[in-house]
Amino acid sequence: MPRLTVLQSFPTPRPTTNPYLIMLADRLEQTGQARVLTFGYRTALFGRYDVFQVHWPEILLHGSSPVKKLARQLLALVFMIRLAVTRTPVVRTVHNVERPDGLSRLDHRLLDLMDRLTTLRVRLNRLTPVPAGAPSMIIPHGHYRDWFAGQRPETLVPGRIGYVGLIRRYKGVERLLEAFAGTDGEVTLTIGGRPSTAELAELITAAATADARISVVPRFLDDAELVSIVTASELIVLPYRFMHNSGGTLAALSLGRPVLIPDNEVNRELAEETGPGWVYLFDGDLRPDDLITTLQQVRRPRTAEPRLVGRDWPAVAAAHLAGYRQAIAIRRGGR
Repeated sequence: MPRLTVLQSFPTPRPTTNPYLIMLADRLEQTGQARVLTFGYRTALFGRYDVFQVHWPEILLHGSSPVKKLARQLLALVFMIRLAVTRTPVVRTVHNVERPDGLSRLDHRLLDLMDRLTTLRVRLNRLTPVPAGAPSMIIPHGHYRDWFAGQRPETLVPGRIGYVGLIRRYKGVERLLEAFAGTDGEVTLTIGGRPSTAELAELITAAATADARISVVPRFLDDAELVSIVTASELIVLPYRFMHNSGGTLAALSLGRPVLIPDNEVNRELAEETGPGWVYLFDGDLRPDDLITTLQQVRRPRTAEPRLVGRDWPAVAAAHLAGYRQAIAIRRGGR
């Protein structure tokens, strides 16, 4: 089969780039069947590629000032016109069920256009909704075992609860702090991640000041720091208000630590996939009893590591290649 050139929607990786994107690009290159281009508007508008894969399309519209944002919106429009004129297939990985808050009317119109240009949607689980009749395929989110393989784990601290990841309102970190405040005994909490607002930063800092059992690392975590917090914890708690796909959950499981996450159908299926003792669920608002009871439960015997079915990266890369070729066939067929 001819080698494909795939333009990804993310720029040259930086330390803050989502590892999922880096692992996908690397594994695609390793197949020898794909050349991966990272995103820049010079390449997007004038380069040659067979497929465009977009992950979070709203990122293409971001700008650090009103003028820069308008410029990005205009560039995105020109880019989408090029995709339409050249009939370049667009493969969209549907990471989130809904668009983020704070988008302008123009943002929504541009994202609507990208939706209409999308040839094939990649769903990370079978419950991700797609438009009726729209071509799609399921490719599970790959694990992080290989990514963290070179990092040194910490010794587990009994009673330690951990949270890692960006701290945003929808992730419910304030709920975790409230629930933890209702616990007593030999229980500690470590929160690591960059707060999205000054208000959230003040909230978690004040909680740590008021309770000596809480420690906070309020910044972006490098890999070594993330591994340190996760592996020192007996339980990772991710108290999201809404969770559909969670890289943080898979990162903790990849590092051999059980998780406590919201009860929904997606997470119930993940619990079944991983096997007993790895994924625990809470219903409604997180409560102190949820933390204490789960800490007791994670001390029961379980398998040496969770089952992560279909999440090895060679399989993930092969499935993406199949998806790209399917999208090309759809475009050529005029459907």
